Amino acid sequence: MNVERISAPGFEGYVKSEIGGRKENQDSYGWISAPVGLIVTVCDGMGGGPAGKMASSISVDSILKFMIDLKNQRMPVEELVVKAIEYANLCVYEKACAQPELMGMGSTCTVLVLKMGTAVLAHVGDSRIYQLRGHKKVFRTFDHSLVFELVKQKVITEEQARQSSQSNIITRALGLKDKVEIELTTLDFKRGDRFMLSSDGIHGSMPEKELLEIVCDRQQPVGDIVAQLADKVDAIGKEKGGGHDNMTLVLIDCNEESVPGSDGFFGKVCDFFKNLF
Repeated sequence: MNVERISAPGFEGYVKSEIGGRKENQDSYGWISAPVGLIVTVCDGMGGGPAGKMASSISVDSILKFMIDLKNQRMPVEELVVKAIEYANLCVYEKACAQPELMGMGSTCTVLVLKMGTAVLAHVGDSRIYQLRGHKKVFRTFDHSLVFELVKQKVITEEQARQSSQSNIITRALGLKDKVEIELTTLDFKRGDRFMLSSDGIHGSMPEKELLEIVCDRQQPVGDIVAQLADKVDAIGKEKGGGHDNMTLVLIDCNEESVPGSDGFFGKVCDFFKNLF
C-alpha cells in the first residue's frame, strides 16, 4: 500500500506523498504526537532546481522543532502555531539570503493540531486542510491564490479557479519575505470527524465534490482510501499527458472517547455541562 501510518492517542491516520509527473517531489510533510496534541504539517515547495524541496523541508523541520521545544510549551496552542510558522518563514528566508542561487524559493504551509475536541489550523498558500463529518465538509481553508481572490469577488467559480491556467499562482508563501501573513482558525471537533491535509496536486486534480465522495467513504479503511486516491490522481495526470504536480495527502480519523460530542459516556457528560453553561 506504500502509505505511512500516523498513530497517536485518540487518532489514527495515513499519509502518502508522491512525485507525480515531476522530476522531484518538492512536497514535504511531518507529524508528531506531543504534549500539545497531534501535530501534522504539509508544505509544498516552490522555486527552481533544488530550492523548492529545500524550502518545504526547512519549513516542516522548523515547525516541528519549534513546537516540541520545551521552552515553548507554555504558550497557548494558537500562539505556538503562529510563532512556529513565523520561525519557519524566517529560516527559509535567511537560507535564501545566504545563498543567492536560492533566492525566490518559498513554500506553502499547513499546520493542524488536534487535542481534546479542539483543532487549531493554520495555513499559508494553497495547500489545504478539510474537516469532514460523515459525508459532508464542515470546514475548509480558503486558498491564498490569485484565482481564489477572484472566487472571493464572485468573478469566477471555484471549479473555474481549479481549471484555470493561473491556478498555481499563490499570493502568500513562506520564505519570500522576513515576515509572513498567517491565517489561523480554531474549531471544535467530534469523535468520528475526519481531517484531510493536501497539497494542490491532490485537490487540484478533480472537482471538489468528486474528491469528497472518495475521502468521506466510511466503508473502507482510511489507509486504503489514501492509497487509492493517490493512485487515482496519478492516473488522471498520466491520462492528461503526464507532467502532473507532486501530491501529498493526509487523512486522520478522530477516535477519542474523551472529546466533546463523542458517543461514549464521558463525551455525553462533556456535552451536558457544555450545554448547561
